[in-house]
Amino acid sequence: MIDVKPIIIDNYSFIAVSVQLPKTNLLAVASEKGYIMCGALDVALLNEKLKERKIIAARAVGVRTIEQLLDAPLESVTEAAEELGIQVGMKGKDALLKMR
Repeated sequence: MIDVKPIIIDNYSFIAVSVQLPKTNLLAVASEKGYIMCGALDVALLNEKLKERKIIAARAVGVRTIEQLLDAPLESVTEAAEELGIQVGMKGKDALLKMR
């Protein structure tokens, strides 16, 4: 099942996507500039192979719901996200607010 819904954080709108797969869920919340995602996100790939795209993204691990993704500390962030002030350890929802 795929669930796509808008969410509001501090009066700003984002899109939350949840994909239920066998034995796992893929979770992401996106703005127009970037996104946060569950542990399935390969930040190293974005930083190395796709560096020229300057993708603004961050990853949180061990999350099973969109709510957990928003509250979890970020485990890794892309170089482009760091340029916006997004840092490892920051909560997902705080990173999204920097991506608006």
